[in-house]
Amino acid sequence: MSKVSVKMRNEKRRRLVEKYQAKREALKAAGDWEGLQKLPRNSSPTRLRNRCSISGRGRGVYRKFGLCRNMFRQLALEGKIPGIRKASW
Repeated sequence: MSKVSVKMRNEKRRRLVEKYQAKREALKAAGDWEGLQKLPRNSSPTRLRNRCSISGRGRGVYRKFGLCRNMFRQLALEGKIPGIRKASW
């Protein structure tokens, strides 16, 4: 489990990215690189981190499910993810 502050920091960045997305695209299209630099640093989408929606883990996160590998395995074995079951052949 990651700290709550790390999760909240990532959510704050996510909100900033959404807020400045249109302005960022307009500045890029106009080629105004100086105006782009004046935007908040955390409004850049590259500063976002994919995190597990349950544990907040930042590594080994499956984008399709929004879960880290550990939580994915646990929920899949419990049968809580529809259409997923352990392979056997």
